Amino acid sequence: MKTIRHFFTLLLLITAVGVNAKKQPAIYGIGFYNLENLFDTCHDEGKRDNDFMPDGSYQWTATRYAHKLANMSKVLADMGTDLLPEVGCAVIGLAEVENDRVLTDLVAQQPLRSRNYQYVHIEGPDKRGIDCALLYNPKLFKVQRATLLPYKPEWPKDSAFKTRGFLTVEGVLAKQPVTIIVCHWPSRFSDSPYRERAALQVKEIKDSLLACHPKTKVMIMGDMNDDPTNKSMLEVLRALPNMQDVNDGDMYNPWYNTLTKEGVGTLSYKGAWNLFDQIVLSPNMLNHKDKKRQKGLTFMKNQIFRRDYLLNGEGKYKGTPMRTFAGGKWLDGYSDHLPVVVYLTKTR
Repeated sequence: MKTIRHFFTLLLLITAVGVNAKKQPAIYGIGFYNLENLFDTCHDEGKRDNDFMPDGSYQWTATRYAHKLANMSKVLADMGTDLLPEVGCAVIGLAEVENDRVLTDLVAQQPLRSRNYQYVHIEGPDKRGIDCALLYNPKLFKVQRATLLPYKPEWPKDSAFKTRGFLTVEGVLAKQPVTIIVCHWPSRFSDSPYRERAALQVKEIKDSLLACHPKTKVMIMGDMNDDPTNKSMLEVLRALPNMQDVNDGDMYNPWYNTLTKEGVGTLSYKGAWNLFDQIVLSPNMLNHKDKKRQKGLTFMKNQIFRRDYLLNGEGKYKGTPMRTFAGGKWLDGYSDHLPVVVYLTKTR
């Protein structure tokens, strides 16, 4: 009799462990990184890329290009590994890549090749020749459709204004429909209304997607050239800092509190931090006590990805991003921006 009781006790324990194992959440990393001028050494017709040639102002030789590729691939492979040491990020949005050639060379670097990263890129109209792109691990993210939706100037006087469009990639992650919109909004050399215009257009894209497919998880990411507190993000895109305030038509922006409460950012200017690099999420990716529990992929945490090798170690710029060039001098660094990552969970 005692033997039978022991058998059933053991059976119950095995069953409980099995059930708990099935309920353990899977974790997925989603990243964004502005690569700060990933150019090759060749001239692209119609583009202002002459500085990035061997006889250009940056003396952009094959050696320097090879160093840049190695540096970028190291960072991209490291992103997400704090929680996912074996696989890193499933998807990473990129800004400031020149063309397909640099992306082909980038994913051929060993740290990325070993994970078989692929890319999505559509040539855009930017006069400098820099575009947005998306890296993805095909074991984790399946691309279904990609489009580049153009930035449309509001005023006739700006009809010749050419800048990055909005790379919109639809796919499947963790058996969930996911759409990622990768942005690089007009620079700070342009006034705020130009970025507000970008925010309005991206909101219209997002709203149209969710109107047709309410279950789609939408993430808008990029170098917005504005902080989470600026009008373009907070008022126009409606990327809000508190989950309980996020309703249909809004987005959740975890980076607002990172900047305002923690005082840290992704790029430094005149001794102060900005947080232009952001990933914001649709309401159907949020779980908290005041809202109906969402199914599928949900937000877990966000992270500015920092490593000592990404930062200046000494001098007046100590602790700020170690960029490729500074003061006309080649530093063999990384970027003037730090990468960002959000982690998503899904119960198995």
